[in-house]
Amino acid sequence: MLADVPLIRQRTISQLKNDLSDNKLVILTIEVENPKGYGRILRDDKGHIKSIIEESECSESEKKIKEINTGIMAFVPDKLENWLQQLDANNTKGEYYLTDVIKIAYDEGSSVGAIRAESEMEVFGVNDKKDLAKAEQAIREEKANELLEAGVTLADPSRVDVRGTLTCGTDVYIDIGTVFVGDVIIGDNVEIGPYSLIKDSRIGNNSKILSHCNIEQATIGSSCNVGPFARVRPGTELMSEVKIGNFVETKKSTIGDGSKVNHLSYIGDTEIGKNTNIGAGTITCNYDGANKHKTVIEDDVFIGSGVELVAPITVEKGATVGAGSTISKSVEEGKLTLERGDRKTLDNWKRPTKKET
Repeated sequence: MLADVPLIRQRTISQLKNDLSDNKLVILTIEVENPKGYGRILRDDKGHIKSIIEESECSESEKKIKEINTGIMAFVPDKLENWLQQLDANNTKGEYYLTDVIKIAYDEGSSVGAIRAESEMEVFGVNDKKDLAKAEQAIREEKANELLEAGVTLADPSRVDVRGTLTCGTDVYIDIGTVFVGDVIIGDNVEIGPYSLIKDSRIGNNSKILSHCNIEQATIGSSCNVGPFARVRPGTELMSEVKIGNFVETKKSTIGDGSKVNHLSYIGDTEIGKNTNIGAGTITCNYDGANKHKTVIEDDVFIGSGVELVAPITVEKGATVGAGSTISKSVEEGKLTLERGDRKTLDNWKRPTKKET
């Protein structure tokens, strides 16, 4: 095989292997309109391959042959060793050509089989950045076509980039500029907005991912709304009917059914229950400069805007936290809590040190 041919298909390699036998070698060929630069396939009167001739060795008539050598071949190892020992550099370049093995095998009475590549791109050689971009484009087109054939609606197939495995349910809509990395699974009736990046994540049925979202190693439940401009980081799990709004960041957090984090908030190392509302600009202060701490917010909680929750802390079921509060102690169930004290400076405070693990 050749290191600069990245688009070769597994099934093609399998076919080469399956056609191989003790008295047979197999080469991968293709017929092209412009064979310039490639070794030509020479056949005998019965159509059997008898040799491969490099272009520098070709006669004018041989140069017109359009069936070319792709450089990909299958040999039985014991046979190959003997053939390699018979190679010589008696040619215009003074080089040893592996392709001369074909004539040696043919002359010895071995059968030379051929398999045709499915397309020119399958054996396209990448030699520079322009070639690499062309190969990447071919992969994008192929994967976009697979999605279309599976019933996925793509706003513009040329502007969807699947860099891994994307599995979609029925009635999925994907807008332009979307990038999927790693293993991504999307359920039924899901809409993916433009310019979103989704990596190694699952998105449940009937959910909507609005524009410019970054979702990584996360699980999005059914009927959720995420974005626009949301960042859902690793370890996030959204249950059903959760709303994550614009410029919200979550990390290593579970958010329960029907809860909302709508605007400009950071939720990290947090467990949020059901039907809880997190006000705009609220942050969980989960990092003390050395260690991470957990925040627990139970069911039916209302957190006002601009609240700072200093972990470790628990906000109990049905509690309300007033806007602008900095909460450093657990909040009691069903009560309104405000914490807007006067400014204090502690002279003898010591910065925390990292715990030994």
